[in-house]
Amino acid sequence: MSTNLGKLGVWSFIDNMTSREAVQFAQQLEQWGYSALWIPEAVGRDPFAIISFMAAHTKKLIFATGIANIWARDPMAMNAIHKTVAELAPGRFIMGLGVSHAPLVKDIRGHAYQKPVSTMRNYLESMQNSLYMAPTAESPAPIVLGALRQHMLQLSAEKASGAHPYFVPPEHTAWARNILGPDALLCPEQKLLLESDPDNARRIARSHMGTYTALDNYKNNLRQFGFEDADFENSGSDKLVDAIVAWGDESALQDRVKAHWQAGANHVCIQALQDGSMSGPDMKLLELMAPLNR
Repeated sequence: MSTNLGKLGVWSFIDNMTSREAVQFAQQLEQWGYSALWIPEAVGRDPFAIISFMAAHTKKLIFATGIANIWARDPMAMNAIHKTVAELAPGRFIMGLGVSHAPLVKDIRGHAYQKPVSTMRNYLESMQNSLYMAPTAESPAPIVLGALRQHMLQLSAEKASGAHPYFVPPEHTAWARNILGPDALLCPEQKLLLESDPDNARRIARSHMGTYTALDNYKNNLRQFGFEDADFENSGSDKLVDAIVAWGDESALQDRVKAHWQAGANHVCIQALQDGSMSGPDMKLLELMAPLNR
């Protein structure tokens, strides 16, 4: 792997920021000592364009997609983007790829959702075989997969540099490490909330979890860890909320991040939640957690 990926990064939506605000956000994370910023692809900006812009205005922060949707581009286009951004930000780019979810692929993009693992395998092989006639970076950027279950995790180790699981507890991290083996990257996302009142913490957590508890990919994965249909109702049972969102004081949040490291994560991507789904990341929380990366 050509990037110097540290132990702690930030996962954040940035579509509620202007491009200049996104640059300022990235610069602040870099100043605090975070090693990476992971951004998703949904229905907003092209993630690779904004990554290139932010990389040009920072010095060492690594930028990663968490996760870019393979249904948004054919393999040749994705291969060109992979090589282009790696050249623009040498050693500072990780391409995270995922198969997304059936409702998003069918209802929003108008594609036929197909078998995830075989689709991803074929896509990666097509990327590898794509024609690209332009300068390239000295070292290729790593590719990680948005992997949750066994076969996609195995593919992450076989055809990519590792995995970026989302919406998972530390128990999943330990299980995933056993499947991936010792050498592959394992970079789970972890939601954090600086709130010690149980009722308020769970209320805020549910406001962020509702989209995910309705998606089969996440539900099927979590069923492996003892969660049942009732746990996904009403944006999550207390048991599910507490497993997915670490809430409490600074010490409790640090303990959850450390639990992922102890379970075998190379790098944990923290998502700093606060009250209000469009309020952006909790900057106070990010400042508090930054020393863990040192």
